[in-house]
Amino acid sequence: MRTTTTGSAAACDWPPLPCVVGHRGASALRPEHTIASYAKAIEDGADFIEPDLVPTQDGVLVARHENAICILGADGKPIEATTDVADRAEFANRCRTKTIDGKTICGWFTEDFTLAELKTLRARERIPRIRPANTRFDGQFEIATLQEIIDLAKASSQSTGRNGRTVGIYPETKHPSYFRSIGLALEDRLMDLLEANGWSDRAAPVFVQSFEPSSLLRMRKRSSVRMVQLIEGAGGPFDADALDDPSLKTFGAMTTPAGLAQIARHAQAIGVLKKLVLPVDGGALQAPTTLVRDANAAGLQVHVWTLRPENAFLPDALRGEPADDPSARGDAAAEIRAFLAAGVQGLFCDDPAESRAVVGWR
Repeated sequence: MRTTTTGSAAACDWPPLPCVVGHRGASALRPEHTIASYAKAIEDGADFIEPDLVPTQDGVLVARHENAICILGADGKPIEATTDVADRAEFANRCRTKTIDGKTICGWFTEDFTLAELKTLRARERIPRIRPANTRFDGQFEIATLQEIIDLAKASSQSTGRNGRTVGIYPETKHPSYFRSIGLALEDRLMDLLEANGWSDRAAPVFVQSFEPSSLLRMRKRSSVRMVQLIEGAGGPFDADALDDPSLKTFGAMTTPAGLAQIARHAQAIGVLKKLVLPVDGGALQAPTTLVRDANAAGLQVHVWTLRPENAFLPDALRGEPADDPSARGDAAAEIRAFLAAGVQGLFCDDPAESRAVVGWR
């Protein structure tokens, strides 16, 4: 394997801690998972840009929050759309009902389109009620491929004037068991692409993440690239039945000392729902749990998701005025400072400029 660094940052010095992860780009400011969103995140100081990966019918990895690019409700009207596919008469017959990770969904899915077909669609803001300003960009941007995102990160790393700052990528394998079941396994496609770009080992500016341990373990057999085990607040990974180790079968078990020790055998960090670090009670952030301390003791970094500036996502005590407006911005900086004080090593954020203003430029 090749040892690869980007910009002036050596592997031992990168990523800087705490690292700022542009969650789906700068998704509070541009429609998520578009090149415009990733470019804004880089401009605003993200150390990483974070694409969720799903495949096309012809096996190309693209960035979408879900493989469902438009979901229909019981009345047949869109209830969540990240593209304009429902308005495209030529694709009306591609609407399907599928069961993905145990959930039945009616809509349009990336795996039913070739890349060329997906490129004719245009992105839309996924949560327009909370981010109405982003709707002005509806119809402007294409669906981005992972290669295009890598190209952007590399070009930005070469051109940035801030002390040779490296920009990395933080891709997630979405629904890997499902895609493996339909012959579109994500893991080899992702590893092949990272290898082709010289980003296939621990020195690369990459974190690969997944909720499914088996997905990370498959990729670990091929690569020493940094990996992150994602952990939800309840339940367990969809691949639990395929796992032998009981400490990986539920998210609760993963956060025990035994679970963290097991995760440390295949990952360098855990990416956790933020309330697992700072619980919320009575509308206010509470004292930190022991998770950061326990994970660090196991040799794992802790990255929290997701820090968002709007009232809809903030504890009541940090909401801005009017407090009942979900789109109004609150005191995101206070939340960021609280997580830094709790000792986390990474921040998933929808507005990287907010985190960078607190963390500072390096």
